[in-house]
Amino acid sequence: MALTENVEGPIQQIVWAWTTDASGDVTETTTGKYSGRLFTVVTIPGAAAAAPTADYDLTVTDANSVDLLHAGGADRHTANTEYIQEANLGVVANSAITFTVANGGNAKSGTVIVNIGT
Repeated sequence: MALTENVEGPIQQIVWAWTTDASGDVTETTTGKYSGRLFTVVTIPGAAAAAPTADYDLTVTDANSVDLLHAGGADRHTANTEYIQEANLGVVANSAITFTVANGGNAKSGTVIVNIGT
């Protein structure tokens, strides 16, 4: 798993390359704290045999366990890149962000990209 945090400029970006464990789940938390509105969230499933199980679930939560995706990360596609737009996303205030994939299947992978602005 790898979290890449770009905090330079007016748009902050977090890129999370994830791989699930044997239970089909994985969780990772940013080292930095973020403030602003989530503009876009992109989910990119792994290719071919590494693709997560159909309808896997993503949550992106703040330090208060608030789902910043407003349940919009549920039932992600196994093969298609999908986008969640600003109108369906929340706001984070001086908080680390925790990413969780559930029901992804054993040793499956993907990438999540989050863009946050003020």
